[in-house]
Amino acid sequence: MADFLAFGYFLAIWFAFTRLVESSLGGRVTLSAAMNRHRADWIRTMARRDLRMIDTSIIAGLQNGTAFFASSSLIALGGVFALMGSPDKVAGIVGDITPGQEADAHLVEAKLIGLVAILAYAFFKFGWAYRLFNYCSILIGAVPMRDTFATGDDPALDRHVEQAARMNVLAGKHFNAGLRGVFFSIGYLGWFASPLIFALSTTFIAAVLTRRQFFSQARRAAAGEF
Repeated sequence: MADFLAFGYFLAIWFAFTRLVESSLGGRVTLSAAMNRHRADWIRTMARRDLRMIDTSIIAGLQNGTAFFASSSLIALGGVFALMGSPDKVAGIVGDITPGQEADAHLVEAKLIGLVAILAYAFFKFGWAYRLFNYCSILIGAVPMRDTFATGDDPALDRHVEQAARMNVLAGKHFNAGLRGVFFSIGYLGWFASPLIFALSTTFIAAVLTRRQFFSQARRAAAGEF
């Protein structure tokens, strides 16, 4: 029963934190929201530049970072699948490091399946974010050059800029969702020790992420609150 309660708490905290980040806390701008504004400002600034090599370099950097996390998630998935081949050994190790806690092989296997689901979720989010950044680079290439912007000959310029900006923001949203999956997978590891440690580790991860989104120096810098 305690395991089910701890797992339910984990899912509730993850869902609540996601909703919290995507909305606001007392009207307070989150780090992600502030950066989304800068993403949109970047695309609008890019439309006024003659040379856009710096913009393509930024997109390439975002893609490389996303690809790194996608690959890392895939490697972690392989490691968990390897552990699922010997749940008895994993249960024995868990029993050794947590005295007084019985480690059932079937329960350990179920927990590993849950970890697989979390890492798979993160991988798909990173993979989709990578594709969206790729689409964003194409939309950036479709934005008319500065001379067209200056003369106002292209009435569709604002639409081109808005398309690229929205695609960039959407890519960042899915990338952040993948990162949350990775972070909460760390808290999920506490379940292998005990339901109580699982709940505590989940709370700790949520507290750290909440501080970063709402009360960190990075948020103040991004929001312009000096």
